[in-house]
Amino acid sequence: MFNEATRSELEITARQLRVEILKMLNLARSGHTGGSLSAIDVLTVLFFHTMRHDPGRPDWEDRDRFVLSKGHAAPALYATLAQAGYFPREDLKTLRRLGSHLQGHPDMNKTPGIEVCTGSLGQGFSQAVGIALANRLEKRNSRTYVLLGDGEMQEGQVWEAAMAAAHYNLDNLCAIIDHNGLQIDGDVAKVMNVAPLGPKFLAFNWHVVEVDGHDISAIVQGLEDAEKTNGKPTLIVARTVKGKGVPFFEHKANYHGVPPSDDELEKALSLLGHA
Repeated sequence: MFNEATRSELEITARQLRVEILKMLNLARSGHTGGSLSAIDVLTVLFFHTMRHDPGRPDWEDRDRFVLSKGHAAPALYATLAQAGYFPREDLKTLRRLGSHLQGHPDMNKTPGIEVCTGSLGQGFSQAVGIALANRLEKRNSRTYVLLGDGEMQEGQVWEAAMAAAHYNLDNLCAIIDHNGLQIDGDVAKVMNVAPLGPKFLAFNWHVVEVDGHDISAIVQGLEDAEKTNGKPTLIVARTVKGKGVPFFEHKANYHGVPPSDDELEKALSLLGHA
């Protein structure tokens, strides 16, 4: 059940996860800040409200699956999985270190809770389509969620996957686009314009929902809409802000793959109430 208390709890969790993301990136001296912060509200709702999953049984056959197609936002997923109990929170301090199970992109062979290896943009979406199709063939009561970046939509493979998902009527699949408008080279619209995303997926026979990707209530409603949709997959276009939560990171493409410095971390933690 979703109510005001639940919304408040999820907002607090998302703020805590932003703190964890910034700390691990600062310690690693490497990694992706902007896209991790823009995606964390969606991940918070998925893992702590919407999805059926069990950290004690990562291989539970009827679990809902999550695929991070924009694999460079791995810090957001690692923080979420640690908070959920898939592995000790202390492990976050080992991000990108030699021998750590928390590398720069997710590895299903090393980290509990990771469904597929991602990082080459576009491939995670295709794998999610395959997972959703396999679960339907096996008659599992399982939904598949996949998070993409808007810059990732420039990959041709994305559109092949979108076409296949609609062709097979995969109503157990929900794709979410972290639509923050920026990629490593600048404005998505200037690098290779992907707009309008919603109408394009409508033309591919998807159900389409657009939400504020930082409004917990709106995200919940979008995911509930997706679950009620029959006969076709759902796309949620989540309008987000790159670097959300830390004003001096927001709307800045140069923080796509740059970690916070010690001074920036101190200021950011103060702003997030964790000084």
